[in-house]
Amino acid sequence: MQERNEEDVPDDEVRRLLRQAAAGAFDHHFRNLAERLVRLRVPDTVIVLGWEMNGITYTHRCGPDPQAWKTYWNRIVAAMRAVPGQRFRFDFTPSRGRDAVPWTECYPGDDTVDIIGMDAYDQPSGMSFDEQVREPYGLRHHVDFAHSHGKPLSFPEWGLFRNGDNAAYMRRMLAWIDAHRPLYQTLTDYCPHGVWQCAANPRSSRVYRAALYGRTAQPAPTPAPRPPAGCPPPDPGDWIGSWLGGKPCVRWDRRSRSR
Repeated sequence: MQERNEEDVPDDEVRRLLRQAAAGAFDHHFRNLAERLVRLRVPDTVIVLGWEMNGITYTHRCGPDPQAWKTYWNRIVAAMRAVPGQRFRFDFTPSRGRDAVPWTECYPGDDTVDIIGMDAYDQPSGMSFDEQVREPYGLRHHVDFAHSHGKPLSFPEWGLFRNGDNAAYMRRMLAWIDAHRPLYQTLTDYCPHGVWQCAANPRSSRVYRAALYGRTAQPAPTPAPRPPAGCPPPDPGDWIGSWLGGKPCVRWDRRSRSR
């Protein structure tokens, strides 16, 4: 939503940029983006606008002017949805917990949000998973808020963090995901968060791999079609059978059709 997104831009400048954006100064960038995505044949892209907007890290943060931020979000969605051929879905994704501002104060409205996500890392140090569920604006609030607005959940980012190789967190978070069925979820897979490409988390890696192992069950094969009783199939050759998906069955008693 903003340039220089991780350059410690001060609140006053963020506020000024948000107000410019709310007045339409950047609409054309998002029309161009939407047109490009449609040309690239990915018109159904899920777009996570302004992720972790309730924090202090990003220039696209909400806190300096929540009303302008919400207006800007709505302008972006309107600009992108106006592009012919688009089927975009827009994911509102705060970070877990209150952070700098309650993320509910940044919610732009049901008309312009398709998915309600949450970036959920194992932090701060010493916080148990149960506390992460119960804390204000935590995992439970996320689930309840999404359900109350009739939106599917997502976890665009999650993983280990301040509590190190925390196998208990990994087990509980996987169970939480399994119980609440998000539309999608993405484990951040680099150190210190991940389990595949980060060798620093062997216990959590074992939990993750064990939980997901064997979940790629193949569907049962479709039985070959059988001709109706009393209808022996002719054999005009293998090529027509492969073209039709099976041997044709033709009744040759033409006189019985006319009776």
